[in-house]
Amino acid sequence: MTNEAPAKAKSDLMVRLASAIVMVAIASAAMWFGGVAYLALLGIGGALVLVEWLSLVRKSTLSGALRHGMMLMAPIATLVAVVGLWMIREQLGFAAALWAFAIVWATDVGAYFAGRAFGGVRLAPTISPSKTWSGLIGGMMAALVVGATLGDRAGIEGVPLWIGAPLALLSQAGDLGQSWLKRKAGVKDSGAIIPGHGGVFDRVDGVLPVAILLGALVYAGQLTVRF
Repeated sequence: MTNEAPAKAKSDLMVRLASAIVMVAIASAAMWFGGVAYLALLGIGGALVLVEWLSLVRKSTLSGALRHGMMLMAPIATLVAVVGLWMIREQLGFAAALWAFAIVWATDVGAYFAGRAFGGVRLAPTISPSKTWSGLIGGMMAALVVGATLGDRAGIEGVPLWIGAPLALLSQAGDLGQSWLKRKAGVKDSGAIIPGHGGVFDRVDGVLPVAILLGALVYAGQLTVRF
């Protein structure tokens, strides 16, 4: 019995890792080709997020204005995020789109490993007990390094290269917001479509607010690239 838990944990980690590699490969390929391929990825992903988000709201204990507000927020936030991601790729190019996604990926990876390595005080114990302050700091540091490195290579202009750190905070806020909604719905995951990860909403909850902000900066002409 003593060896079962570590073996299961290792098996779960391998499943999560394999799924993550496949997801990153698909997303990167779609971004590389752009056009119809990227639009299809955003369309399918956005539709799945919306379905899962609305399902969580329906299952939740929310009532009154808050419930109606969440029902209204779901399609608006999803659509604006999808448009933001489309604008980043089509106006700024593949490298900029990869930069935006990589900041969120780095946040998740950095938070996961820093949290496991250092543990410590819980970040939001009533919402997501597994998250710690050390994980948040690790995620911000990883996003800072990755964002600055890729941002320089991508020729990002109009925003400071250290923007990865505050974007990591925004990503974690999206993650916590979705965790709060799942608790209200009494479920662990928003879906079961991705082995080891749950639903699509579970994987892009941090992408949505980052995409909304960066998309707005592109629209305003504040976020540009050197050509």
